[in-house]
Amino acid sequence: MTAPLVIAVDGPAASGKGTLARALAGHYALPYLDTGLLYRMVARAMMEAGHELADAQAAGAVVSQFDESAFSESGLRGREIGEAASVVAAIPAVRAGLIERQRRFAARPEGAVLDGRDIGTVICPDAPAKLFVTATPEVRAARRHRELAGRGEAASLEGILADIRRRDARDSGRGDAPLRAAEDAVLLDTSALTVAEALAAAITIVNARRAG
Repeated sequence: MTAPLVIAVDGPAASGKGTLARALAGHYALPYLDTGLLYRMVARAMMEAGHELADAQAAGAVVSQFDESAFSESGLRGREIGEAASVVAAIPAVRAGLIERQRRFAARPEGAVLDGRDIGTVICPDAPAKLFVTATPEVRAARRHRELAGRGEAASLEGILADIRRRDARDSGRGDAPLRAAEDAVLLDTSALTVAEALAAAITIVNARRAG
């Protein structure tokens, strides 16, 4: 019997990991979970309830009871909610409360593709295929700038670059499940790659892991 194919895709903001993970899920006909959306849901729920984002007690209560179906994905995108999600993601109670949801998704019999910041290190440490997707801060800022402009959100490239550097420091420096590549993850730098080129490289990595 073929073992389930679980693909863990980690990386910093705007590295292209979401686009790549979604494309991998399509290629291998696997269910896909953008785990960052879960943290955005918690942040949105905190904001709507009037809580301070750093309020660990309130965050713990929110994460224990929020309903994923109550949120529309369109309301979870954007610069503000992305920054807010990074703040709540540093709260240990939030990460602990979301671990089981993510692991249940990864345990599907057919396998799954998950992207985030601690998939290969914490959520699915035994995943047979792990990628750490990255790109230079300048490239990532330009990508996010185009994305926001496409949605009609006004933001300066300089401001977005500052946001990305600040978020990288917060995600990498937190004490609980910091952003880092798993020891057995394959690094994929997408700075100079098109989406098609990045996907081709990722498929080659995954196939090699499956064969090995």
